[in-house]
Amino acid sequence: MARYTGSVCRLCRRENMKLFLKGDRCFSDKCAFDRRGYPPGQHGERRGRKISDYGIQLREKQKVKRMYGLTEKQFRLFFQRAHRQKGITGTNLLVLLERRLDNSVYRMGFVNSRIQGRHFVRHNHFTVNGKKVNIPSYLIKPGDVVEVREKSRKIQSIGDALDAVVRRGVPQWIDLEKDAFKGVVKGLPVREDLTMPIQEQLIVELYTK
Repeated sequence: MARYTGSVCRLCRRENMKLFLKGDRCFSDKCAFDRRGYPPGQHGERRGRKISDYGIQLREKQKVKRMYGLTEKQFRLFFQRAHRQKGITGTNLLVLLERRLDNSVYRMGFVNSRIQGRHFVRHNHFTVNGKKVNIPSYLIKPGDVVEVREKSRKIQSIGDALDAVVRRGVPQWIDLEKDAFKGVVKGLPVREDLTMPIQEQLIVELYTK
């Protein structure tokens, strides 16, 4: 499966916004987006051409895809699943993406980024309802209990992430028991809970042309 192996800071600069792909570094003065807030490349500082409607839709899709760390094939499959569900397709898509286990452990504050969340899930550091789950795309549901495995609770990066969770905040649809290294899914997220600057309708327009 194809995956991006380059500098993730270039992705933030390309989308002209912070995607918070490197955890705490994004909040520090070392953040590449703050230091060089223009597109990457030789002519990045001189880019100023008008973007077409298609280009705007494409950039929105690329932004969300990179934010959640998905390949094009994975993202399209999520869109197709959202399109088959009842309700608003764009909202369904965002809810499905938020329900991914790698995103959920990030929202709970166990890791500093979704990239780190995917890595830790694959290495069996979490359980769901007492059972080991190592699939980053696993979709959590209301009532699920996500815990850090006993032997993984001494990992320094998990402790550091929990200490910094106050700065990022925990969504209303999650109940975090910090001392117990446990997060409970109280319900599915709604659009009002997703405060990220995303215009999901542009993605729907792009895929339904």
